[in-house]
This record gives sequence, structure tokens and C-alpha cells, in this order.
Amino acid sequence: MDVTSLTGALGARVDGVDLAKPMDDDLLEAVRQAFGDHLVLLFPNQSLSPAKQVAFTERFGPVEPHPLRSRRGVEGFPEVLIIENKPGKPGARNDEWHSDITCSQEPPALSVLQALTVTEGRGATMFCNMYRAYETLSDGMRAMLDRLNALHSAESLVARNNEPGTDALPILETPPPAVHPVVRRHPVTGRRALFVNPSFTIAFEGMSREESAPLLAFLYDHATRPENVFRHAWTQGDVLMWDNRCAMHYAVHDYDDTMPRLMHRTTAAGDRPVFAGGQAVA
Repeated sequence: MDVTSLTGALGARVDGVDLAKPMDDDLLEAVRQAFGDHLVLLFPNQSLSPAKQVAFTERFGPVEPHPLRSRRGVEGFPEVLIIENKPGKPGARNDEWHSDITCSQEPPALSVLQALTVTEGRGATMFCNMYRAYETLSDGMRAMLDRLNALHSAESLVARNNEPGTDALPILETPPPAVHPVVRRHPVTGRRALFVNPSFTIAFEGMSREESAPLLAFLYDHATRPENVFRHAWTQGDVLMWDNRCAMHYAVHDYDDTMPRLMHRTTAAGDRPVFAGGQAVA
């Protein structure tokens, strides 16, 4: 196993590992260490059946279907979501910074995305480091954010999925918002990470959306500065895994429905986020 850092902020390429083969404990620990160090790992030249992708993801936690069934799953493997773009059926847009499914009470710990078909040079995915986003704020701003919760709602996901003519499935009901700390302590590394995102975070708890918007906009701009971003250009056979607890991502939409794209996504279950101080959210 050979690990090569891809940017100063986050991201590493892992060579010498075939994810379709069983991992012994030593190799799994090496992958875990690289994942903790780099937040996003690229495994090139992979070929995973749905069963193999589930088996790999399960080494990091139980594999779950999307709680709102936002996309169709592979036959026999509902937890393997199909992300597809093809003529007459464009892929649902995801070109907004987000962490996956933070509208859930227990958002996923990590996501695994395999590129089966891509149009090279189009549809890159960007990632940003939310540890650094927090650590590079002023002492006063960090102290204030450490005390705040935020509301995370699925309303934008519901609106997107209910638009006709994409690969997304309609969502019939919007669940109540989840309340999460604005700064969470990572359950494995113990580091503090900013935990808000434009797709799901609608307001700070106890504040209106209008009052919350300026500070949230500042935090998003701060987190996504170029020096804090890794941009991945997809190649067929790439498998990316990223830490949903300390990274946001953004799917660049620079393609149309004539440019084929087929990906399979799995997620490993996570824990309920806790305050940076270690106390559970009330």
C-alpha cells in the first residue's frame, strides 16, 4: 500500500490495494490511518460489484440505504444508490456544498463512491477540510460557535427530488429538522470540526433564518477558500471515500445529459454528533 498526498488541505491517492479482495487487520488499520490523516482517499483502477462495495464499506460501519430513499438502488442491494446521467434522464444536480444527509439525526460517518462510467474532464467533485475551517477562525469566533446548535432540514433535497425529469426519486414528506452542534468533536480523532453546510443547515437554533444567514455565509466562504479545497477529476474505476464528519463536498455540474455518467454510492452509519466539549446535544 502506497499513500500519496494530493493537496496540502486534504486528499490522498492509495495505490497497491484491491478493494475487491478481503482486507486483513493490518491493511485495514493502514487504510484507517490514511483516512484519518487525509479525510478523502482515492483508490484508482478498482472494479467492485455491489456486494463487494457493500463489504468494503461495512468494514467502517453498518451500510444503510438513504433514509429518504432519494435515489433508486441496485436490484438486490437497496443500500447501493445509483447516480446516473444519460440522454433523456439527466442526473439530479448536487452542485452545492454539503455533507451527506445531515438532516438525519445520525448522519453517515463516511461515503464511498465508485465511478463505473464517466465522461472524462467533466463532473469533478470538490472537497473541503472542515477541521481547518474551524481551526483557522479567530479565538473569539471559535468560542462563540462552540456554544451553538444549528437546524438541518431536508427541504432543499425534497424540492430538488420533486422536480421532474431527473434520476432522483420523489420524496413525499419532509421530516422535522435535526439539531446538531455547529462544532462537533470527531468520534475517532477527537478533533473539532465545523459542522454546517449550505444544503441542509437552515438556521442557528434560537435564531431566525434572516439573522443566521450572514454568519452562515461567512463560514461557508471561509471553509471553501481555494487553499482548503481538493478537486478530483474522475476516471473510470476510481473509488473515493470521504469522511462525512469533517469534510464537505460539491459535485461540479459542467455536463449535460449527452455525457454518460454512472456511479454507485454507499454510506457507513455514523453517530449522533456531539458538542466539541463532549456533551450530547439536548
